[in-house]
Amino acid sequence: MESIQQTLHKMKNSTNILDRFQRLKDEVLSDKLILDFIQSNPTLSEHELDRNVSRLFEFRNERKNCTNCSSLQECSNMMGGYQPQLYTERGQILIRYNVCDKKKSADERKRQQTLIKSLYVPKEILSATFDQLDQDNRSRLVAIAKAVEFATTTNPGENGKGLYLHGKFGVGKTFIMGAIANELAERNISSMLVYTPDFFRELKSGIHDGSYNEKLEIVKSTPILILDDLGAETMSSWVRDDILGVILQHRMLEKLPTLYTSNYDYEELEEHLSYSQKGGIEQLKAKRIMERIRHFAEPISVEGINRRGN
Repeated sequence: MESIQQTLHKMKNSTNILDRFQRLKDEVLSDKLILDFIQSNPTLSEHELDRNVSRLFEFRNERKNCTNCSSLQECSNMMGGYQPQLYTERGQILIRYNVCDKKKSADERKRQQTLIKSLYVPKEILSATFDQLDQDNRSRLVAIAKAVEFATTTNPGENGKGLYLHGKFGVGKTFIMGAIANELAERNISSMLVYTPDFFRELKSGIHDGSYNEKLEIVKSTPILILDDLGAETMSSWVRDDILGVILQHRMLEKLPTLYTSNYDYEELEEHLSYSQKGGIEQLKAKRIMERIRHFAEPISVEGINRRGN
C-alpha cells in the first residue's frame, strides 16, 4: 500500500498539498501527549503515523478542549463529557472516548439526587451542602456539628435517633436539613424532605382520590424522613393521631430516624399539638406524640438573623 506522501506526489499541485500535510504532521507530532504515546509504542511505523495524521489531529484538538474546559456545560468536544484516549490494536492507531471526570461527577450527582425525594421543598434546599452553611454564631456551629455527625454516622434500621432543629423563621434550619440530605446521598442513604403543612393537606385530599394509603406508606418507610416546619400546619385530632402519630409510631418500631425543623421548642410544640380545630384541648394525646419526638430526636436551638430577607 502506498504511503500518503507517495499518493500526494502523484496529485496535481502536490507540492502545496504535501507542504501543508507535512506542516500538519509536524504540528501534531510536537504535541506532548502524542509524543508520549509514540514513545510508549516504539513499534509504530512511520507509515502508520502518516496514515493517522488526521486522527492524531482530532485527538490533539479534543484533548486541548479538555485542558481548557471549565465546566461540563461548556464542553466543546464532539462527544460532550467524553475525553479521547489513543491506543493501539494490531499495530493500528485508534481513539476511544472515555467519560471525563467532570461528567463522572455530574452523573454521580444526578444519581445521588435520585436518592433525595422532596415534597414542596424549594429547589435551592436540595442543592445545599455543609460547605455553604454560614457559621456566624455559636448555635449554628453546634447545629452544623450535630448535623454533620448525624449525616456521617446514622444507620437507618439500627439507630432511630434523629434531630429536632428549632428556632425563629428564616434562620436556616431547612438549609441545614438539605445539607444533611446531600451528605446522606453521598453514603447512598435515601431521604425524603417534606414540607409538613402541604403534605398533611395532600394526605387529606388523598382520601378522596384513593392515594392516601400509598402516600402515607412512602413517608412512613423512607430511610430518613425530614419533617420541615412541623407546627406550621393547622392542627386537628385526625392530623395529629392518624397521620403524625401513625408515621412516628412506625418509624420508632423500625428504628428509622426522623428529623424535624420547627419554629417551636418542645414545650411550645406540645401546646400546639394539644389543640384541635374543634377548640378542644387534648393534652394526653399531645404528650404521646411528644414522647416519640423527645425520645428519638435531640433538640437543637438555631439562632441568627432572618436569612430569607422578609
